[in-house]
Amino acid sequence: MDTAEKIISSDLATRYIGVRKRTEQICSPLQTEDYVVQPVVDVSPPKWHIGHTTWFFETFILKPYFMGYREYNPDYNYVFNSYYETVGNRVIRTDRGNLSRPTVMEIYRYREYVDEAMLKFLHESIGDEIKELLILGLNHEEQHQELLYTDIKYILGHNPLFPAYSKDYVSPKVNWVENEKFISVKEDIYEIGFAGDGFCFDNELNRHKVYLQAYEISPNQVTNAEYLNFMNAGGYHDFRHWHAEGWDWVKNNKIESPMYWHLIDGEWYQYSYHGLGLLNPKEPVCHISYFEAYAYAAWKALRLPTEFEWEAAANQFSWGKNWEWTESSYLPYPGFVKAPGAIGEYNGKFMVNQKVLRGASEVTPPGHSRVTYRNFFQTHLRWQFTGIRLAK
Repeated sequence: MDTAEKIISSDLATRYIGVRKRTEQICSPLQTEDYVVQPVVDVSPPKWHIGHTTWFFETFILKPYFMGYREYNPDYNYVFNSYYETVGNRVIRTDRGNLSRPTVMEIYRYREYVDEAMLKFLHESIGDEIKELLILGLNHEEQHQELLYTDIKYILGHNPLFPAYSKDYVSPKVNWVENEKFISVKEDIYEIGFAGDGFCFDNELNRHKVYLQAYEISPNQVTNAEYLNFMNAGGYHDFRHWHAEGWDWVKNNKIESPMYWHLIDGEWYQYSYHGLGLLNPKEPVCHISYFEAYAYAAWKALRLPTEFEWEAAANQFSWGKNWEWTESSYLPYPGFVKAPGAIGEYNGKFMVNQKVLRGASEVTPPGHSRVTYRNFFQTHLRWQFTGIRLAK
């Protein structure tokens, strides 16, 4: 291995260690019992995230490319495979909370075993294809770090005692634009999608031109106080603001407020990583569904931006506190091609019945998101940090 290859391998090993340690740091405030809970289908137990992100490196890098590697436990392919049909059978998502075994301690041993093998592997000369897989794996783990934070919040925030995750957790400050005037964006043809060097997910490709009519977009996200005005005006009880499906969702689930809001003795409280506390009216509203975002915009006689409008204007406003719902369905860009094999299942298979989220959230790992980053969720989900930016 020449000097340049040694430097690259060293850099990759350093980044690998950093990403893996961050996952464990996120879990460090948890008690053992917190690791095993799955209150709803969308929330995975923290110990499953620990195992799955380890399985990813074992399955896609060590087993096919590291000569002499011995699989830790063949049963783990069944336990920790998420949705990769190409790789084989797996525990269905709803049963992840039934996995009392392997234990949390055993999963951490598995993680140590794979990390030791990965670091040995990264001191060898590796080709470009494997480097790409490794970088995808690191970004995959960063996605799960965000999921870990949101799943932990759901687990603890639906505990009747509302226990704090960590009193040391620091929520990022919001860069609020005092001038509330909407930003005007001229009619033009804009280029959308990732360009240049560095990593991106396949759903950010290919860069293409989009014609946009002139529009205006808010420099700020909608705040708790503004959303509370919608609630006080009877927003959850007036069908006129809602899609038919959204109105059914509100009635069938008896939705009266954003997730984690609690009305106690006439005061609104909100669960956060510090526990239950008074609602901060100046914070951006979050943990709302697309249905709620749409209804609020309709109540204001405004609308949500499309993902293309959002991207064209993104350099003109601050974002990163909450993922923002857009009016765009999650669809492939022109020329999108799924990669062969299991890696091709990463994004393309989910391009149906989902709305695009843009930006990032307060629990997105540093440097993970981009202006072109496309997140996506179903319209009724709200356990993620999801908020509203208005357009007209």
